[in-house]
Amino acid sequence: MISITRFNGSTVYLNADLIQTVESTPDTVITLTNNVKIVIKEKPQEVINKIIAYQRLVHNPQLEIISGD
Repeated sequence: MISITRFNGSTVYLNADLIQTVESTPDTVITLTNNVKIVIKEKPQEVINKIIAYQRLVHNPQLEIISGD
């Protein structure tokens, strides 16, 4: 799960495996695999970084312990 912020300021935890696309239109829009769209405050690169960190943790949990992050 990654945390994202809606424009009303609420935090939502999203299953990163359900993300199909992340686009800037100019607001950041996440499209899920079920075609639900979510408009968020974070920039696309921030979302991508969160997805990468999530995937690293899921596929190599020892990496976080070794790196100290």
